[in-house]
Amino acid sequence: MSSKAVCPGSYDPVTNGHLDVITRAARRFDEVVVAVVGNPSKQPTFTAEERVAMVAAEIEELVAGGANVRVMSFDGLLVDFCRDHGIGVICKGLRGVADFESEQQMAQMNTRIGDVETMFLATRPDLSYLSSSLVREVAALGGSITGMVPASVERALIERVRRG
Repeated sequence: MSSKAVCPGSYDPVTNGHLDVITRAARRFDEVVVAVVGNPSKQPTFTAEERVAMVAAEIEELVAGGANVRVMSFDGLLVDFCRDHGIGVICKGLRGVADFESEQQMAQMNTRIGDVETMFLATRPDLSYLSSSLVREVAALGGSITGMVPASVERALIERVRRG
């Protein structure tokens, strides 16, 4: 039986924490689809196309090593995306208790409306403080985000937030 999972998110921008979850999911599933939310309710810093390109560039080495991982954008309900692509598992990283409370509610709703299970991966302790919104804020205020995101993402984010 082939197993497929989706790692959904806004990836605005993709962080080293996101990449860790994607890499770990790729070790457990035959195929992983990184699903970039095209129209998140918050105003994204990067377009969906830019976010897809950033994630794709950062997983090239993983794919070259044999992992079956691809990146796509989507709009609408995640369960509809899963149904359309034959995916039965959502794979999400959890940083702490606050994440669990909101993610559990979404997981239960996704199971109820879409018959999709959610698997949670505990975030590595050295990455547990990372969030895209915090990284964006630090970058916008002139702080260093080195080591929080890949170097190419760091450059793109600094350029974007500092020019307005």
